[in-house]
Amino acid sequence: MSNVIEIRNIIRDFPLGQETVHVLKGIDLDIERGDYIAIMGPSGSGKSTLMNLLGCLDTPTSGSYILNGKDVSKMSDDDLAEIRNHEIGFVFQTFNLLPRTTALENVALPMIYAGISKKDRTKRAEEVLTDVGLADRMDHKPNQLSGGQRQRVAVGRALVNKPSIILADEPTGNLDSKTSREIMDLLDDIHKNGNTVIVVTHEEDIAARAHRVIRLIDGMVDKDTRNK
Repeated sequence: MSNVIEIRNIIRDFPLGQETVHVLKGIDLDIERGDYIAIMGPSGSGKSTLMNLLGCLDTPTSGSYILNGKDVSKMSDDDLAEIRNHEIGFVFQTFNLLPRTTALENVALPMIYAGISKKDRTKRAEEVLTDVGLADRMDHKPNQLSGGQRQRVAVGRALVNKPSIILADEPTGNLDSKTSREIMDLLDDIHKNGNTVIVVTHEEDIAARAHRVIRLIDGMVDKDTRNK
């Protein structure tokens, strides 16, 4: 298997007044194409910062990040936005949907930035919403949907540009246990269809679904284990 992600000696510091907070302290990580990974760690361990770096929402203070053969650690904001739109699908705890637009329009949004025609956007968004079980909810706005349905819309939006990686940040954090299982079943299916899936979670039962668990402590990798 080839690596979709290779990071070497990633350091991320944040200035805080006169001081510097060292959040990531030299992380090395290889992630194979098609892997299913959970990133865990206590609050303040650096998992959200690592997630932002993996998702090209932030750049490291030093170190290298190779994504699909491209060094993204030194790219401009515009180039990073392009990479995010084509390579990475995001699923957030808070859904991050536009409240005044329908499920279909929310899912189609990333394709506008990718320059895809309206006809093709609509067709692809309909396909994806059907795949995530919302064929009968396409014209509903977020406030007309349950939490689980909103997260399904968010998963559909993450999938729409056929990214190589799905990054899910506490994707079940705002959901009850039954709905959480349904969303994780959906992520399991996405992984089976060939996507690399990376989930940041503090819940052991969710991490147990992944094939590999990376545990951070104090900005460093503490354990990197394969689930049987």
